Amino acid sequence: MEQPHDLTVEAPRAWDRPAVSVPVLVCLSLVGGRFVSFSTEANLFTLGTGGVLIWLGLSNRVPRRPAPRRLGAGAVWWAVPVVVFGVFEGVTFVLAAGDEFPTFSRLADPLLEDHLTRSAAWFAWLAAFWGLVRR
Repeated sequence: MEQPHDLTVEAPRAWDRPAVSVPVLVCLSLVGGRFVSFSTEANLFTLGTGGVLIWLGLSNRVPRRPAPRRLGAGAVWWAVPVVVFGVFEGVTFVLAAGDEFPTFSRLADPLLEDHLTRSAAWFAWLAAFWGLVRR
């Protein structure tokens, strides 16, 4: 005999509402923007916030949005430059190439000297990560 499907919808939790999640992300980005780039405090804060978001993504605490059914064939052509950039960034970071072959992070440091700009970059990173967590 076939079991009836449960069609109840779970009410959204407090942190799933934009009125709650956006101010939390703004507060976290303002705190993260106060740290000097690549300092111990900034690295620990990055690992901590990233770890909490990964934990939320792996647990069933956040209601999921439906994932796209299938990526189009053109997505591969977008993935190629992203992968090349990631490999390039990783190799130059591991080899510590220095000023003659700097990483993107090192090139972005002058732009991120201002706390407000750094906070905006933190917010973009957190918002993108939160979007991935909800998938």
